[in-house]
Amino acid sequence: MRTLVFGDIHGGLRALHQVFERANITTKDRLIFLGDYVDGWSQSPQVLDFLIHLQTTHSCVFLRGNHDELLLDWLYESKDNLMWYQHGGESTVSAYANVNSATKEKHVDFLKSLENYYLDDQNRLFIHAGFTNMNGVTFEHFPKLFYWERTLWEMALSLDKTLSIASPLYPRRLKLYNEIYIGHTPVTQIGETIPVQMATIWNIDTGAAFKGPLTALDIDTKEYWQSEPLPDLYPNEKGRN
Repeated sequence: MRTLVFGDIHGGLRALHQVFERANITTKDRLIFLGDYVDGWSQSPQVLDFLIHLQTTHSCVFLRGNHDELLLDWLYESKDNLMWYQHGGESTVSAYANVNSATKEKHVDFLKSLENYYLDDQNRLFIHAGFTNMNGVTFEHFPKLFYWERTLWEMALSLDKTLSIASPLYPRRLKLYNEIYIGHTPVTQIGETIPVQMATIWNIDTGAAFKGPLTALDIDTKEYWQSEPLPDLYPNEKGRN
């Protein structure tokens, strides 16, 4: 059985279908989704429909992304957020104009059920963004940081590559878990479109919200599969560009 981890989807259902086909995903595979299923491309409701159905056929872990919470705020509490509109929310609101109330209720239930993080039996952490507590996720005082913060990734990027993990100067947060899998901050910001490892962190967000592809990675072999760049799959849309 493989365990595959998926980067941020951002409404790109066509890319998700493509990755499933290219990775030859079957019901024997375990699937871990790092969050941000919505906002960007035009099929956010359909992505949620796909993931909800996937729960009935596959072993899945669904984590919460910041965009997923923003959508929940809008669907469940009618909270408007101008910044959300400017960062992918506008396309999501437009897409929901054609979604009936029963489906919206199913989406609300799904969004409420998302997990903040997942820690497996090999001390591998899966989380949308990161954490700040020096003792790890179970000690985090502010759970919203699990899907909003960026300092963990920024610290890994800036770490001196010659520094030994045994050094007292090595950041404690990067020593707590054998591996940490994140999304949230696209690796396109550092000129990459494939999964990037820095210290113990694997960043799987390859920029599907913008001009990059969607990625799924086998956490044991580190083999990965990607869709075409999302603008190629949605040529008449702008995504979050």
